[in-house]
Amino acid sequence: MESVTLQSIAQILQEVRANKPLVHHITNYVTVNDCANVTLAIGGSPIMADDIDEMEDIVSITSALVLNIGTLNHRTVESMLAAGRFANARHIPVILDPVGAGASTLRNETTRRLLEQVKIAVIRGNMSEIMFVAGLQSSTLGVDASDADMKGGIAKGIETAKVVALRLKCVTAITGATDIISDGRRTLTIENGSSLMSRITGTGCMCSSLVGSFCGASDDYLAAAAGGVLSMGIAGELAADVAGGKGNGSFRMAIIDAISQLDGDILSKRARLHEA
Repeated sequence: MESVTLQSIAQILQEVRANKPLVHHITNYVTVNDCANVTLAIGGSPIMADDIDEMEDIVSITSALVLNIGTLNHRTVESMLAAGRFANARHIPVILDPVGAGASTLRNETTRRLLEQVKIAVIRGNMSEIMFVAGLQSSTLGVDASDADMKGGIAKGIETAKVVALRLKCVTAITGATDIISDGRRTLTIENGSSLMSRITGTGCMCSSLVGSFCGASDDYLAAAAGGVLSMGIAGELAADVAGGKGNGSFRMAIIDAISQLDGDILSKRARLHEA
């Protein structure tokens, strides 16, 4: 098996900075501005278009598509499905963030339809969301993972990530205190991040945008997903160092600042990336 190294992740980051992939988002309106800014900070170019009448035109010029179900409505669900089909036809990677999957009938049905009708390159969520996707009993707390779902620890997370990756033929990223990324054959764990990240909204959404930016610059989606997740974790640590004592607003802005300053050296010095 080809290994995912910090060097390969740093190379993808360099490609993002050089090529500025256009990342189309149909995303959570609570965090849409943060998603756009974090995409710019990593070196990508965001576009936030959600009307079905322009899906084909917009998708045709993009490098990656991020679908985030955080603030669902029936209009955007149809736009997501159309955009996903157009992206598949053009071999453009689709990143799915199933926010709150398991919490409501609409979210559950939308997740099911997306997985049935759209080929996903990377699915990124918390433990409860990914357990729901895996068909396992989960007890999601709105958009947050529940303590009950976290009790199985890393071993449970690795097995769940592998099951989803193999079934959907995609890369699965479970983010939490320890992040788990798997394509079903190769599995990585990442131990970067800060507990302060749970005090602001949107860190998961921003992480998915980073994954989309990396996927827009590389067809090695395992390395790309690891790069996006690792970048978010390191940015959280750097932001905590700079602004952790100043309050939530300063911490949020410091995350975006940190993303904009990331480079291969910072990744190499701070990464806690392991093969599982």
